Amino acid sequence: MPRKTSIEEFREELLRTGGYRTPAERKAPKPAKPGAWTTLRFSLGVSRVFPMCALTQPLGLLTIDKWARYCFSTVTTAEALGMDVMVEGFENLAAKKGPVVFLCNHMSTIETILLPPILLSYGPFSYVAKASLAHLPFLETVAARTGMVPIGRKSPREDLVNMLKIGTERLGSGQNFLIFPQGTREKVFSRKVYSSIGAKLAEKAGCEVVPIVVDTRCQPTREAGLLKKVFKDFGPVDTSLPIRCCCGPVIPAAKAKVMHEAAFDWMAQKLEDWGLPVER
Repeated sequence: MPRKTSIEEFREELLRTGGYRTPAERKAPKPAKPGAWTTLRFSLGVSRVFPMCALTQPLGLLTIDKWARYCFSTVTTAEALGMDVMVEGFENLAAKKGPVVFLCNHMSTIETILLPPILLSYGPFSYVAKASLAHLPFLETVAARTGMVPIGRKSPREDLVNMLKIGTERLGSGQNFLIFPQGTREKVFSRKVYSSIGAKLAEKAGCEVVPIVVDTRCQPTREAGLLKKVFKDFGPVDTSLPIRCCCGPVIPAAKAKVMHEAAFDWMAQKLEDWGLPVER
């Protein structure tokens, strides 16, 4: 069994080079065969962050560093199944002048767990997520501890006002802020569902925007079958596909529309370069 990559090794390479790619000696020689057992192994490894946080928070033992380490199991689990994890472009963050608003596409549950150990390497950050996550058993205080800003999706205007208020405060305190402009998981990166809320926050706070794209097709949302209701977030895993994450250039503070379009254009182009569907 190959030795697991440690989060320290991952961060050292990320900060030194701006990227990371699974070393051949750190992953299984052959990708695990697709099937229920592989999907279960991958899903348990990725989702272990939830029970671990739920267990440690009530005891007062949960820290941001532990959260990042629990999330890092996404990388080690993928590598143990023979998958490649590829991160690139984070050298671009050397150009940022202060806290930034990260905008990322949303394909699956994987990126919400993959991104914390990456982004925390560059300072504290807060993030937007659906309010229902904060109401899962034992996870409400975890959500608050890890910087989550919940949105309910029932009142877009109320969500916008609340997010702008809290987001401006967090950015003003020096934290970066992560938003998924699509709002929900989408197979196609489309302008139709690409919200300008992140750019509006950046304009209000006078901050720069940094686009990020991910390719997490390896585990799509479960759309049909008996397991859809219970295991919607954890569809069948394709170990032949890599997990990819790329950071784009820093977009200077400007009017929201300018930053919004610049971020979309870069994200769309990068996803097209990866062969993913885009609707401009």
